[in-house]
Amino acid sequence: MTGKEPEPILSDDEREDYDLSESGDWVEVDDAGSRNADLQAAARRHLAGLPRRRISIAIPERDLLRLKTKAAEKGMPYQTLINSILHEYVER
Repeated sequence: MTGKEPEPILSDDEREDYDLSESGDWVEVDDAGSRNADLQAAARRHLAGLPRRRISIAIPERDLLRLKTKAAEKGMPYQTLINSILHEYVER
């Protein structure tokens, strides 16, 4: 034994996250709880009274994981983030 531990086997996404964290470009979320509450309240005010329809979509797992990461950075559920992205797109 050399005393050196073997490197873990990482998926491409895990390797990318590791490289990002090691590069110093990783962004930490400050005061996520307060920001989350503010964003949820704004979303509820905006959507109050609007008819809603549930849909199902299939997206690549990698995209879903990235959306969940972005949502966590913003302190919101990933479904809310997806909804806001779609809303922003159709309002342009």
